[in-house]
Amino acid sequence: MPELSDSASGAPTNNGTTSPLTIIIFGASGDLTHRKLLPALFDQAVDGLLHPETRILGVARRQKTHLEFREEIRESVQTFARNTGRLDLFPEFEKRIFYHAMTFDDPNGYNALRTTLLSDEFRKPTQGNVLYYLATPPSYFVPIIRNLGSYGLSTINEGETATGGGFTRIIIEKPFGRDLASAQDLNREVLQVFRENQVFRIDHYLGKETVQNIVVFRMSNPAIGSLWSNVHVKSVHITVHEAVGVEGRGDYFEEAGILRDMVQNHLFQLMTLTAMEPPVAFEAQAIRDEKVKVLRSLKPIRTEDIPKVIVRGQYTVGEVDGVPVPGYRNEPKIPPTSDTPTFARIKVEVQNWRWAGVPFYLTAGKRMTRRETIIRIVFKEVPFALFRLAGCPGTVSNELIIRIQPNEGIALRFGIKRPGGRLVIDPVEMDFSYQTAYHDKAPDAYERLLHDAIIGDSTLFARNDEVERSWTFIAPLLGDLSRLSPLRFYTAGTDGPEEKDRLDDPLPA
Repeated sequence: MPELSDSASGAPTNNGTTSPLTIIIFGASGDLTHRKLLPALFDQAVDGLLHPETRILGVARRQKTHLEFREEIRESVQTFARNTGRLDLFPEFEKRIFYHAMTFDDPNGYNALRTTLLSDEFRKPTQGNVLYYLATPPSYFVPIIRNLGSYGLSTINEGETATGGGFTRIIIEKPFGRDLASAQDLNREVLQVFRENQVFRIDHYLGKETVQNIVVFRMSNPAIGSLWSNVHVKSVHITVHEAVGVEGRGDYFEEAGILRDMVQNHLFQLMTLTAMEPPVAFEAQAIRDEKVKVLRSLKPIRTEDIPKVIVRGQYTVGEVDGVPVPGYRNEPKIPPTSDTPTFARIKVEVQNWRWAGVPFYLTAGKRMTRRETIIRIVFKEVPFALFRLAGCPGTVSNELIIRIQPNEGIALRFGIKRPGGRLVIDPVEMDFSYQTAYHDKAPDAYERLLHDAIIGDSTLFARNDEVERSWTFIAPLLGDLSRLSPLRFYTAGTDGPEEKDRLDDPLPA
């Protein structure tokens, strides 16, 4: 993705590192910080992508010293970092790590945080650059944002450095609201304190290497790009299957459900990147403009069409990889009569010249047969069954399969004659695997996204209008659908309810 060249923006300097900054992580005691964020920053440091003067300040409620926090991070890096073979560099890395104990509604805590950031130990070596990361539950987003504004932390140090002013940015984890109204409220709160170009709404799916390659693969290969429309494409299937259940997050998932947890964010991001028009330039604003155009082109869901465009399911007791697992209603913190869907397949249409008439099937589910995220583009059959006249019973559909995870890669499925005197067409695949072609372990998605936020590249982050458009579209599917789309049950360890296949009917008129 494009990189900015303005050194004051945080973009890489001549030696390949970024500008120095202070990274302040709210929620420093949480799993996200320990499993993803700090290991990702360590890997960046090992790769020479993090400026040696960068400071990392963890903020959380628990009382602990800098040394205690550093020891916790050491254990996290040993377990989750990509460069575990370079732990000899951790002693240098941990010198940059600090801890600040406070509750997220404590005025004294924000005053003390401001004092820390304005101290010579932080202000001078980092040139006044600050990046906030909200790795907290969503209920803390607004209180933290309001306090950052009230105590001048959203503009701290701006205009005070010799290079013309440090930057201040904020990364906000999903979910960005739970419906259109709450998303609009959150955007309103954020934009009262920060400008839109300071805000980075993160969806870690967009940091995955194969996701970024969707645009490159399609737009740098004319043989592929020329087929990318309703002239040749029969249907598009975007699937996110998880083998795990709610994993101890029963209270969160019961409130969210699969549509809020996976479809509105991850699947919509994959859909917009797949369906968007070529941008006028390979830069953040142009790419995000095209993604929003896709969302604006989605055919609105009418009440009478709901039974034709969605199938909802919930897993029951079963086995995954031979291990017995409970049903959703037997999970901790889940009511025994819950009707929250753990599976959904929806059928949508992008109503523009390129995609009109092509159904996009978006599928997400928990406790499925296996963990898998793929984009499958099915091409139209040949207009005339030529080989049937020669006694060949059928043809093979051409499919382009983009594997996001696991085993990242791209495969092309086509038909070929079986050796021998009899005419038989067999399906075969040409397969590209990242693991085979590139032997180095690919950077984690959070490595890429943290780096992009540091250099000010918002290409892989959601814009406010993009978030609101996605909620607008999915709103009719978030209410009580028990009458229009009854909940279907499926055994854990299977591919979802049988009724999902009925959506293969033609699009509603």
